[in-house]
Order: sequence, then C-alpha cells, then structure tokens
Amino acid sequence: MKIVTINIPEQYLDCLETLVNLGYFPSRSEAVREALKQFLSKEANLVKEIEHDQFKILKTKQMNALMSSK
Repeated sequence: MKIVTINIPEQYLDCLETLVNLGYFPSRSEAVREALKQFLSKEANLVKEIEHDQFKILKTKQMNALMSSK
C-alpha cells in the first residue's frame, strides 16, 4: 500500500471517527479505502463503454506527460 495525504472537511473527519468508534470500520484508513472502492466501482459501471485497452492508452498518455514535464 501507498500512503496518500488528503485534506477533508472537519465534519467528514468527525463522521469517519464516529463510524470507527461505532465499530463499522477498524480504522479511518479502512473507511476511506472502502469509500474509494465503492466510488471507483460506481464510476466504472457508469463508463462501461470504455474498454480496458482504452484505459491502458490513457495511462500511457498520463505517464508520457509526466515524463516530458521533468
């Protein structure tokens, strides 16, 4: 796993803490991972017409852009 730092509104953090304290998740990180997993799953279902190869092309373009900016 990789560590990612994010800024979120305080009320989101309060909600995460409440869910953890109530035992819904073992940690804030796990709650965020689950939320992100659900978001990505939902987004993937919304764009089913984009084939796996098209994602590879987008990833290649992204990597090329990053490399050329260095």
